Amino acid sequence: MVKRDPAQGIRDVQHFGEEGGVVPVIDHAVTSTFLKPDDMERVFRGELTGCYLYSRHSNPTVMAFGKKLAAMEGMPAAFGVASGMAAIHSAVMQIMLGGGHMVSSRTIYGGTWALFQNILPKFSVQTTFVDPQNLQEWEAAIRPDTRLLYVETLSNPLLGAADLKALGVLAKKHGLQFVVDNTFTPVLISPAEFGADVVVYSCTKYISGSSDLIAGAIVGSEEFIAGLMDVNQGLVMLQGPVMDPRVAYELYSRLDHLPLRMRAHSEAAQILAERLTQEGVLNLSYPGLSNHPQHSLLQSMLNKGYGFGGMLTLDLGSLEKALHLARRLQEEKFGLFAVSLGFTRTLMSCPSASTSSEIPVEEQLQMGLTPGLLRLSIGLVGDPHVMADRFIRCYREIESI
Repeated sequence: MVKRDPAQGIRDVQHFGEEGGVVPVIDHAVTSTFLKPDDMERVFRGELTGCYLYSRHSNPTVMAFGKKLAAMEGMPAAFGVASGMAAIHSAVMQIMLGGGHMVSSRTIYGGTWALFQNILPKFSVQTTFVDPQNLQEWEAAIRPDTRLLYVETLSNPLLGAADLKALGVLAKKHGLQFVVDNTFTPVLISPAEFGADVVVYSCTKYISGSSDLIAGAIVGSEEFIAGLMDVNQGLVMLQGPVMDPRVAYELYSRLDHLPLRMRAHSEAAQILAERLTQEGVLNLSYPGLSNHPQHSLLQSMLNKGYGFGGMLTLDLGSLEKALHLARRLQEEKFGLFAVSLGFTRTLMSCPSASTSSEIPVEEQLQMGLTPGLLRLSIGLVGDPHVMADRFIRCYREIESI
C-alpha cells in the first residue's frame, strides 16, 4: 500500500480571499444575513444546512481551517474549537450523550485523565483505564454498554505508541467508536488509515508551533462534525467552545509549514537521542531509537519522511535531580522550563509534579510515571549538535548528585 502524504493533502486545499487574495479573509462577523427570511427558520428546524447562521454555529474562517486540517488527515471534515480539552470533551460527550461506558488508555494527559475520572461520571459516563499496549486487556474491559475506545497515538508523557491498527479492528469488531488524540504526532501519523473514527488535537502544540494561542480541533465524518454543530443536539453549538476566527486564520496559515516543522523537530530530537545514547546516558526514551519498546510498531505507522517526532524523556531517578538538570539546561540556554510542547524552542517539564499531577501517585506508578521523569519537547532552533553538547555537559554535572 502506498501511504498518502499529509503535506499533499494540505497543498491541495486552496481558498481565495474575498477580493481574490491568496489567503482567505478573516470573517469575524458574529451573525450572518439571510436574504430569504424563511430560511432562518428552516436552519433552526434542521431543514437547511450549508449556510452560515451565527459564529457559535459556524464561521467561514473556522470552516476554511477545518477543511484544510481534514485534508491533512485524509478525513471528510473537521471543526476548530477553543482548546484541546474542549475538543476531547466535545468529541467524547457527543458520542456518550445519555451515559454509558468507555475504555481508555491508562497513560494519557493528566487533564484528560481527570476529565474521564472526575467529571464524566457526573454525567453517567464510566471509564475503564487499561494498559495501552495490552490488547487483551482492552477487549476484556469492553461491556455491553461500552460505546467508545480512546487512546493517544504517542502517550503523554511516557511516549508509548498505541497499536492503532489493532485497536481499530477491535473497535469495529464490537461496533464501537474509536477516538484518537494525535497531538504529539500530526503529519507523522494519520490515524484514519488505521480505523480511527474521530481524531482530536490540541492545536496549541505543534499545529500552532509558536506557543502563542490556545485552540483545539475535532476531525471525523461529515455526519459527526455536523452533529457537533447541530442547533438542538450539538455539543459545540450548545456548550459554545468555539474557535475565534482570528485564531482559525493563524492556524490555517501555519498548516502550510507544519510538515517542514515536524521534520525539523524530528531531526533535532533524533540527533540528541543518538548523541546521548552514545555518551552512555541511561533511562532515555525516544521512539526513534531501536531500543524503544514500540519502535518497530511506530515505524510501521509513520508517514514516510517525517521522522519519529520531537518528544523524548529522561528518568533521572528523583524529582530533585530532574529539577536540577532542568535548571542547568535553562541556564545554558538549551531550553526553557515550562509546560506545553511543540514550541520552536525546547520546553522541559517534570510531568509527575505538573501536567500529570491530577493523577494520584499510586496511579502514576501503575502507569510507569516516576517522579524523576523529565519530559523534553525538542525545539527546531539552533544547531542540534551544539545543543547536544550543552545537554551532555549539564548532565555530567548532576551525575554525582
